[in-house]
Parts: sequence; C-alpha cells; structure tokens
Amino acid sequence: MRQFITRAAQKLGKLTPEQIKTLFVSMGGEIDRLETVLDSLNEGILVCDSDHNLILANKSAERLFPMGSGGNRGSFEPEADPVWNVIHDEKISAFLEKALRSGDRISDREFGVEAKGIQRLLAVSVSPLVKDYHVTGSLIHARDVTEKRSREARMRRMESLASLTTLAAGVAHEIKNPLGSISIHIQLLKKAMKKNVELYYSAHPSERDANNDVGPNAYFKLFNKYMNVIDEEIDRLNHIVVDFLFAVRPMNLDPREGDINGFIRELMEFVGYELSDAHIEVTFELEDRLPLIDFDERLLKQAMLNLIQNAIAAMPGGGSLRVKTELSDGEVAVSVCDSGCGIPEGNLSKIFEPYFTTKESGSGLGLTLVFKIVREHQGEITVKSKEGNGSCFTITLPLPQRERKLLTGRVGETI
Repeated sequence: MRQFITRAAQKLGKLTPEQIKTLFVSMGGEIDRLETVLDSLNEGILVCDSDHNLILANKSAERLFPMGSGGNRGSFEPEADPVWNVIHDEKISAFLEKALRSGDRISDREFGVEAKGIQRLLAVSVSPLVKDYHVTGSLIHARDVTEKRSREARMRRMESLASLTTLAAGVAHEIKNPLGSISIHIQLLKKAMKKNVELYYSAHPSERDANNDVGPNAYFKLFNKYMNVIDEEIDRLNHIVVDFLFAVRPMNLDPREGDINGFIRELMEFVGYELSDAHIEVTFELEDRLPLIDFDERLLKQAMLNLIQNAIAAMPGGGSLRVKTELSDGEVAVSVCDSGCGIPEGNLSKIFEPYFTTKESGSGLGLTLVFKIVREHQGEITVKSKEGNGSCFTITLPLPQRERKLLTGRVGETI
C-alpha cells in the first residue's frame, strides 16, 4: 500500500479528480484498518515523534496508562504534548523522560499503577522508531502483567509448600519429640526444686514469709523466672512446629453445605469482645440471599481468624474492620478489610510465602495456612493494600454445580 501511495503521489498531477478521490478513499480505508488493528490489541502502544511529543495512542494505552484529559485519541498536539507530561504517574513519567532523552532501548520495566481503584502491574518497554537508518521517533509498549505475576507467585507458593512437605516427617521426629521431652523434664525440675524449697523452709521457718531478695530467696525467684522463660519458649517452638506440620500435611477436608453469611455472623460474634477491647469498629456488608455453598467450617474458621488477627495487629490504636460478602461471576466472595497500616508494595507478592513475616514474634506461616485452606476449597485469595491505607483480603469460593446451573438458567429468563 505504501508503495502504491508513493507511485500515485509521483503521478498526482496526471490524475483525474475521480482518480484522486479514489486514492484518498483507499488511503482512508487503509488508515482505518491500521487504527482498528491498533485498537484491537490488548497491549498499549504509544508513538512519539523525534521531539518526544505524543502523536498516537491506541485504546489499550489509554486504558492502561494513568493519563489526563489529553489522553484521548486524536487530541494530542505534537508540538505541545511531550509524553511525560501526558502520563500522570510520577514514576512512569520520570522513567519515560529519562529513557527517551538518553535514547536507551529498555525492555519490560515494571511499574505498579492504580486504575479505577484496582492495583495493576505494567511492563513498559521503550524502543526507537527507525526508518532508512534514521531514528524518526519512539515506540512505547505496555503490557498488563498483573495476572502473569500473580500466577507465578501462586506457583512459587505451591512449589514452596511442596518442598516443605518432604521435611514434615523429619520435623515431627527431630524437633517435636525432643521438645516434648524437654518440656517434661522442665516440669520434673520444677517439682524437684519445689521439694528442695520446702525442705529449706522446713529447716529455716523464719525465712518462709520473709520478703527479701537476698540469699536463697533471690535464687529461688531467679530459678522460677528462668524456668518460666524456658516454658514460654518451648510453647512458642511447639506452636511453630504444629503450624508447620499443618501447613505441609494433607488436609482432611470435610465440606458441608452451609450459609456463609450465618457462618460470618457467628464468627464475628465469637471475636466480638477481642475486637471491642482493641477499639475496632466492625461493619457488615453481607449480600442477601446468597446461595448455600460447600465449605469446611472448622478450617475456614481458622483461615478467617488468621485474617482477623492480622487486621487487629495492623491497627494497634484501633480502627475499623469491614466484612463483606457478595456473589460475583459464579463465586461467593468474602472480604476482610481493615483501616490499618497497610502492606508495602514490595511485600505484596511475598506475604503468602512460608516463613515470610514482618512481625518480631511471627512464624511466617499464618497466611501460608490461609492460602492452603482456601486452595483446598478450590478457591482463591487475593489482597489489595497500600501502605498507610489499610488492607483488604478477599476469599472467593466456588458455587456447587447445582447452584451454577440455577444461576445460568436465571440469566436467560424473560421478564
């Protein structure tokens, strides 16, 4: 087509008005076809001239990039719209300005952006437009890699869990059993010491009620203090081992048909005092008439309690907790949203991985257990969070096949 237009332009003076009209109609059709191709792409395309002014953007680019009102097709002024002034994201704007001014070719630089309240991950590439060995402009290419990265993170989590499974038997024998033995002997030491203390006070009755921290009394108190610390640490290690074994051991799921809203109300009543004591206000947004779904109440309760405990820890000075249920795309979604400190962007992809924790006394297995319980229910768990603006965890559980068919049937009903 380009060669045809070039030849036609060379003979323009010899063409009749009708031929010129036909030529322009053909050119218009070709341009429309190219624009249709560009707008049909799922990936964003921005084209800049040699002065870095934005001259073309397809519809996916307008959707993916946080643009201002000047980001509509055909509204750009090449001499007045440098691309970094059109993009309203500081990180992407600074990146594009530096890359375009330096003339570097850059592939798949990733940026987190927020579009319509949804956090997305964009992979942005910059390359020169070259014609006849001369740079005539720049091409900016953007891909939404949110789902890809999410799948990769899920695969890593599943691989981590699989590798942990091979260690479960060794942990049970090499750590848990010795811990039990240590705990028993600590109790025996305490009993032996208690007998010795009684013998001492029998021989020195005047010191039984003496309130002083010198001599034998001081040693008795120190002994009790140290034994209590050892007891606490043994309990903590035992809980870590139990959580670890639970995380890697195959679960015996016992799903039963139940009302998820009723389950939520009972659970929140169970933790109501703890939330009130932490000065946390709870609000409910429970969708009416949710269909019954199959779930293991014991395991799902454990998962929900872990999310609630994390929310409490994220709001040490109090705050608000919103619990929401809704029916969406053939699934029931349960959301737990807090107004706490939020999660740094760099940690969002790691929080479900075993042993990742930001707490001084955390085992790093709490959210791993939540992830495994949800996956055992054939569900998904996602998180939206921004540092300083709280977090929202959403568990989606599939509807039973019977309920799916009922919903599908309702879609086609005529009212």
